[in-house]
Amino acid sequence: MGALVQAAGDDPVGTALSMVVPADYQELIEEAGNTCPDVSPNLLAALLAQESGFNPKAKSPVGAQGIAQFMPSTWESHGVDGNGDGKRDVWDPQDAIPSSAKYLCTIAADVKDVPGDKQHNMLAAYNAGSGAVRKYGGVPPYKETQNYVRTISAAAAAGGKSATTGQAGTAVNAARSMLGKPYSWGGGNANGPSNGICCSPGGSSGSSVAGFDCSGLTLYAYAQAGIRLPRTAAQQYAASKPVKPGQVRPGDLVFYGSSATSIHHVGIYVGNGWMIDAPRPGTRVRYSPMDTMPDLFAVGRPVPNGNKDI
Repeated sequence: MGALVQAAGDDPVGTALSMVVPADYQELIEEAGNTCPDVSPNLLAALLAQESGFNPKAKSPVGAQGIAQFMPSTWESHGVDGNGDGKRDVWDPQDAIPSSAKYLCTIAADVKDVPGDKQHNMLAAYNAGSGAVRKYGGVPPYKETQNYVRTISAAAAAGGKSATTGQAGTAVNAARSMLGKPYSWGGGNANGPSNGICCSPGGSSGSSVAGFDCSGLTLYAYAQAGIRLPRTAAQQYAASKPVKPGQVRPGDLVFYGSSATSIHHVGIYVGNGWMIDAPRPGTRVRYSPMDTMPDLFAVGRPVPNGNKDI
């Protein structure tokens, strides 16, 4: 366990990129993230994490392709030959990542005169199109787009100051208050237990169970401390700062998975090698040892952000 936490605490990137990014893409994102003043490396990394989980082979049900999830028509208009090999390949991150940054810069210019937060409008245009942002005079009233903007903005803020001990204590106490609540796949929000959704990889539905899944519990706990976390465990990892060995403290988030892109579980550390988590369907929120799963990957500290509600 100590070796895994040690690896998670190493800072693999410079000050320009404080999000956790797969090593293969760090240099690409650092460079492309400075294409224009409207884009930063952290913002670009957060967008790619949200779009594909850094999966260069990702394909959505509606046909979006690659690590940046370009639709074919958009790629045809905005894809660039980033590595200079003579072809524009949407499946090649060396082309798709710089293309994503360039496209963000293009749509930032398209919506620069629209009222409201410039970054929010740019991200909304990436998701819903510049026309929709202009039509509604800002982020459109689409739930998907609003969640998209919130999640990426929160993750991009990971370079800020991490949670204070007071906020961490509030989160731990909030999690403790939910001990015994049932596990619900997709359940839990900033207000507390909620009915979940269908279905877990094992086929368990949370739609009739008011409770929490693992990331729903951590989202709720930190909401009570005034920190808005993204919804999934992988997104919460991206929105946290790595904690070095010997510096783990109550309130830190404990993540499980084989890599940054495959985080599948999160709990809240409470001390002495224990955490509070919502383990799996059929269980309840409980205390679990940190070695409850064999693939402990990292410990992270949530980062407050100043983003206003959309």
